[in-house]
Amino acid sequence: MSALTANLIEIFSAIQGEGLNVGTRQIFVRFGGCDLRCAYCDSQHTWQKQPTCEIEQTPGERDFVTHDNPIESSQLLSWIDRQNRPHLHDSISITGGEPLLHAAFLAQFLPQVKALTHLPIYLETGGHRPGQLMQILPYLDSIGMDIKLPSVSGETHWEKHREFLQVCQDADVDVFVKIIISQTTDPTELQQAARLVADVSDRIIIFLQPMTALAQPHTNPNLTAPMPAQVLAWQTLMKEYLPQIRVIPQTHKMIGQL
Repeated sequence: MSALTANLIEIFSAIQGEGLNVGTRQIFVRFGGCDLRCAYCDSQHTWQKQPTCEIEQTPGERDFVTHDNPIESSQLLSWIDRQNRPHLHDSISITGGEPLLHAAFLAQFLPQVKALTHLPIYLETGGHRPGQLMQILPYLDSIGMDIKLPSVSGETHWEKHREFLQVCQDADVDVFVKIIISQTTDPTELQQAARLVADVSDRIIIFLQPMTALAQPHTNPNLTAPMPAQVLAWQTLMKEYLPQIRVIPQTHKMIGQL
């Protein structure tokens, strides 16, 4: 097999602050490049592929060293092996940017990293590339996917989100959904999202993630955190369709984690 390469942003060890894995320790592998331009994005540096990446030398110490992109899988494996201290990490987070833009690389890399670390692999994705997902599904243990509300993100991908969730369901891979909410959220879009998920499986958990001041800067200064009454009303609305609607902000930023 030819040596594929990928564009990385960073590798580091930290506490997961979002979704179903909140509070767990993960090795984060952040890939560069994203084909979306969400208005609330607080990681705009990941939108474009970068000439260099930052690699943490010691888990949690933030002693980063700069390396040139692109990176071969053998080099990436050696960096992860250095991070993988016994009993420290619960899983490996494959994130971005949009990591599924690197599906060909991941199809080669993920079985290697699982054999090396014996850690579960968790994919964080925009949930709009079901074709690329199918290339790496056999190597994934769990998936956290976004549903992009047009009224908040400026993106519209309803059919791709539906197809993506159905692919996960058919493969029996654990998946949950994250939805960013702000004061501008259109409740009819929340209803649409809840119906979309329920049509696939009523066992899928949706996490509503309110925007906070800690999540700034982002590309749209008019996006502000929802009012508490709004969040309660929207959770009530969505629970008419699904039993598991949870509200969790970005907890890693509350405790000062990257």
